[in-house]
Amino acid sequence: MQRTYKTEPWSGRQSRRMSTDTTATATTAGTATAAAAEPVRFDTKIAVLLRDDLEPWQRLNVTSFLVSGLGSQIPEVIGEPYEDADGVGYLPMFRQPVMVFEASKEVLVAAHGRALTRALPRSVFTSDLFTTGNDRDNRAAVRAVATAELDVVGLAVYGPRNGVDKVVKGARMHP
Repeated sequence: MQRTYKTEPWSGRQSRRMSTDTTATATTAGTATAAAAEPVRFDTKIAVLLRDDLEPWQRLNVTSFLVSGLGSQIPEVIGEPYEDADGVGYLPMFRQPVMVFEASKEVLVAAHGRALTRALPRSVFTSDLFTTGNDRDNRAAVRAVATAELDVVGLAVYGPRNGVDKVVKGARMHP
């Protein structure tokens, strides 16, 4: 993970005396707070690519299934558990944003091929999975079709930003 460092706008800057220990401590605390507020830039990307002819409920369903595959197999994409102000705990989620794209069937087929060529971690959702009702049948439906013949309606990939960008080339951000 890389941090993008930016200076505060001029109006937010203040000159500080550094002649006393208390001022130095305040400056150090201010620097720590500023570092925590800096934008975080990840050197990796999580992308979901959906076929543009899916119904709204299918888009949500496919996205949910696809990202669960990444989260289960790539532990570094998962952040720390959450906790609210009352101490109630919540499950950890991805540590970085998930970019969701849409594309035509042709662009999705090309993206699938590029993901395979680049050997990026990926999960796939085919049209056959809309007719199954459980994980066992889902796996059997994918296993029954040759790679080149898969009717891919969704694809999730994870990897270096530039590699993922090349995989989703030709797709547009989901509205």
